[in-house]
Order: sequence, then structure tokens, then C-alpha cells
Amino acid sequence: MLRRSLLSTAAGVVIALAAICTLAQTTKPVAGKPPVPKSVTVAGTKITVLDLDGLKALLKPGSKPLMINFWATWCDPCRAEFPDLVKVNNIYKNKIDFVTISLDDLADIETSVPKFLNQMKADMPAYLLHADDDAAIAAVSPEWAGNLPLTVIYKPTGEIAYMRKGPIHIADVTTELDKLLVTQAKTALKYVEPIQSPIAAKINARSVVELPVVNR
Repeated sequence: MLRRSLLSTAAGVVIALAAICTLAQTTKPVAGKPPVPKSVTVAGTKITVLDLDGLKALLKPGSKPLMINFWATWCDPCRAEFPDLVKVNNIYKNKIDFVTISLDDLADIETSVPKFLNQMKADMPAYLLHADDDAAIAAVSPEWAGNLPLTVIYKPTGEIAYMRKGPIHIADVTTELDKLLVTQAKTALKYVEPIQSPIAAKINARSVVELPVVNR
């Protein structure tokens, strides 16, 4: 499970890193702990626990552009950008697939995580990652060092179209999503065959003139 780093830095370093949060290795599960739940619903907010295999599956887009945001309640920049994420979700609802993946501790799945999502009125699918740090980071991108927040937009083909390590700029995100949707619409039109009405078909059939066969 990925969780917050215990940072002890000088004030200047804190200011320099104010826009991102970092992750540290977590300890291995202790024997005798209760099994990990598949999902939890609190006050109408469902949060699904995501293991490494689930993460890899989630990173594969369907027929729509896919946007994924990695965040945590203990990450101040993550909390600050969340209203913009909710705006993006409201603008592109049903046009793209948008999910959020929390990197909070598993113990927070019934407390701080659903509480924050409810406060934000966030209704996009929510997950909580419960996996090995290094393996999860490698599965997302070799360019990601584990800093939060992270937002990635995938083309329907699976290629990364946009990656932001740090709080998003909503104008950049909407511009990228609009481009992907326009491209997707143009591609779809290429494969749409024109539909001829029955009346038009009859008219066209009657307009065919058969030439007499000339015997020589």
C-alpha cells in the first residue's frame, strides 16, 4: 500500500516541493489482520480496493478517452486541485471514462477518503490502491517517480496523450480532451456507411435504364 512519506526538511525545501507530495514504501501486511475488502460504500460513496492486477486492467482504455487521477487525502495539492477535477467530470460526463485512485492507507477507506469525496460531491468511480509501491509506479509509467497528484489521459488506443505531475491546469486538460473527442468523432464518421431510405432506393431503381441487346 502506498502512503505518505514522513518528511523532515528545511523550510526552503518544503516551499520548493509545495506543489507535489511524495510516496514511500509501506511495510508488509501483518499476519492475522482481517482480509482486504473488495469495496466499501459510505454515505453513498463507493470505493473499490485496487490490487496490482486491477490497476493494470484499469489502465487499459475502452472505446473512450480515459482520464485517471492519483491522489491522497494527506496530499494538500491533491485536495486543492479536486474542485477542478469535479468540474472536468461534470463537463465530460459520459464522453470520457474518468476515475480517481486514492493512495491513502487501507484503514482510511471508511473514514477520510469517503468523507472528502462526499465533501467534493465527486461522483466519478473511486478506487483505493493496495499494492506494492514500486510495482504500481512502474505499471503506470516509467516517467512517474511516485509524486502526487498525478493525472494521466489515455487515448482509446492506450497511448498516453497527457500527463501532469502536480496539480492540473484545467484549460490544458479540457484542450487535450476536446482534441481527443474531435479525433474520435472524425474516425467514427469514416466507418459510417450512408443509409438510403426505402423511397430513395425505389426511385433510384426506377431511374435505371436498361439498354437493348443488339444481336449482330
